[in-house]
Amino acid sequence: MIAAPAPALYPRALEVLKSVWGYDAFRGVQEGIVQTVLNGGNALVLMPTGGGKSLCYQLPALLRPGVGIIVSPLIALMKDQVDTLRQLGVRAAFLNSSLSFSEVREVESALMAGELDLLYAAPERLLLPRTLELLERAQIALFAVDEAHCVSQWGHDFRPEYQQLSVLPERFPTIPRLALTATADDRTRADIVQVLGLTGAPAFVSSFDRPNIQYRVAAKESPKSQLLDFIRSEHAGDAGIVYCMSRKSVEETAKWLVAQGIDAVPYHAGLVPRERESAQNRFLNEEGLIVVATVAFGMGIDKPNVRFVAHLDLPKSMEGYYQETGRAGRDSLPSTAWMVYGLADVVNVRRMLAQSAAPEEVRRVEAAKLDALLTYCEAATCRRQMLLEYFGEALAEPCGNCDTCLTPPRTRDATREAQMALSAAIRTGNRFGAAHLTDVLLGRETEKVRGMGHHLLPTYGVGADHSEKTWRNVLRQLVSLGYLNTDANGHGSLIATAKARPLLKGETTLSLREDVLLPRTASRAERRPNRSATLNPADQPVFDALRAWRLDKAREQSVPPYVIFHDATLTAIAQMRPSTLAALGSVTGVGGRKLDAYGDDVLAVIRELKAAPDSALTRQQAEAVRGVSSNLAVLNVLKAAPKATVAPTASPAVTATTLTEALRELRTTLSRESGHSAFLVFPNATLEALAQRQPRSVADLQGIAGMGEKRIQAYGERIVELVRGMSGG
Repeated sequence: MIAAPAPALYPRALEVLKSVWGYDAFRGVQEGIVQTVLNGGNALVLMPTGGGKSLCYQLPALLRPGVGIIVSPLIALMKDQVDTLRQLGVRAAFLNSSLSFSEVREVESALMAGELDLLYAAPERLLLPRTLELLERAQIALFAVDEAHCVSQWGHDFRPEYQQLSVLPERFPTIPRLALTATADDRTRADIVQVLGLTGAPAFVSSFDRPNIQYRVAAKESPKSQLLDFIRSEHAGDAGIVYCMSRKSVEETAKWLVAQGIDAVPYHAGLVPRERESAQNRFLNEEGLIVVATVAFGMGIDKPNVRFVAHLDLPKSMEGYYQETGRAGRDSLPSTAWMVYGLADVVNVRRMLAQSAAPEEVRRVEAAKLDALLTYCEAATCRRQMLLEYFGEALAEPCGNCDTCLTPPRTRDATREAQMALSAAIRTGNRFGAAHLTDVLLGRETEKVRGMGHHLLPTYGVGADHSEKTWRNVLRQLVSLGYLNTDANGHGSLIATAKARPLLKGETTLSLREDVLLPRTASRAERRPNRSATLNPADQPVFDALRAWRLDKAREQSVPPYVIFHDATLTAIAQMRPSTLAALGSVTGVGGRKLDAYGDDVLAVIRELKAAPDSALTRQQAEAVRGVSSNLAVLNVLKAAPKATVAPTASPAVTATTLTEALRELRTTLSRESGHSAFLVFPNATLEALAQRQPRSVADLQGIAGMGEKRIQAYGERIVELVRGMSGG
């Protein structure tokens, strides 16, 4: 039972949720988590990627006295979240190795002065004696450990330094602690509880279902060509992540996509830091870029409008697959998890597991996880049901949004074919790979077959009625289902297991997917995620114009576009087409700070679009709108439409751009005079709002997000003096 929150805190939580984030209500278990932390309690939070974990600690940190300390594993994630929070008017900063000595001291000074709401820190930085001593002298609202599965050797992203976070309950026993992760099995949960001292704390487990993601798995034939067809037919111009197993494959695939006209960059741990940082920054800050990567890329990536995640190679576990595919569609809009895999993938992953230096118990657990993933890949039933069942959640009905629901595969009794393949493996001594076994089954008299005398075996040629593709599919499924195993020496030999014995004796039967008799190909409408549910063609030009405006605004501020607004928010604005700030403020995702900072701009874009009647826009012009990257260019296209009229707008006394630069210089001066960081004087979002409002009196500063009483008292006269001077009085 969760205790009732302190009367002064919970009503304020709803107010802050609306004023800062622009949301009218909590989602799922968020409310219970916030209540628990506001009451000073600890919590274990399991919530899927995109489920709103960050809000569960960010909001209580704003309401509880002191600063919220967030342990985060990746530099890029910290910067991304801090940029987003500053846009919302939250006083946030981070401590990690990317900062210079003077920058570290600046953040530490802000911490000790009580000028921060949230401070993100890498575990290595947090564990430094100096940092811990500073925290003991500061007022702490809470500790939140993000990606908490990293504490466990059973987790798929184990990081030894995370285990040292046991120092938190030891040195700060009275401060609320939250552990947050998207995936954790029972062993991992037990480790999290033990390391972070969460015994007795409530566990909040959100649904693992991501209904907006369409899951698809196909047999690997020509993987790069399959990927290209998938991107061109379903996700042209969309941001996406393509995962490959090896660094070589990453680089070759990225280079090949670029040669085909697809904007793609490689990312793996072998690249020099400058190249990795450039790839990640481009992915976060540009629209429609594809990153081809190893699993070194992705943990903590907060980009909400990743429209697809593709796997060209088999992941190592169901947890890894779920975590990686969960990076698609964080904004809840339709997205795709697409994977191709083949026999070689299964052999390679099993061989790597067999050759692992991990303890026997760890290898046994990892083997079970791989078996679960292979069963999922070979499934003939709803994939979402299988995925959720793995994480202990039941879905009553098939989802209708995965490949096996949209295009149900055929299965047939393949006992005879399985017996042939298993017999061929046994009679050749369990020493040969799929290619040689296929030659034996087809009756091919190759030099190797004749040299080994395998043309004399009873199994030679017994499978001549089937194609090579059929036998490779049968062998793949037998390996996936555990009837064949691979050798540990890396030779690729297929070995019949004990599980094969009753099948060979006819004591059991086996049904397999009939992949070679391909079911009808799903129509493009079936394959493509259903976007019509969120955006109709009439709204598309509005969305495209807003997206172009957002990109320009993001470039001005050197932040990712989604930090300005998520695609889901732009979609809602495009559908509503608000004409007043009040109406715009009712859109989910438009908080008070963003309404002040961007409201007038958004309404101006909509007004310009309304001035060009829909009937006047040709298809060619609509496509032109979609392709341009500048808001000015968008408006020029629309103004060129026949009979379009654009109402003139009065020029301000001074342009917002000019005033923005002047305010930026003033902020630098005030920062030097006060000794505070520039972002603590007033953040970029407030600077933008001031430039738009152009306040000519201290009274005009009231209501501008970020200009609270203390800031008005400290800096108000200087701001007003600057505006008056630039506008001629």
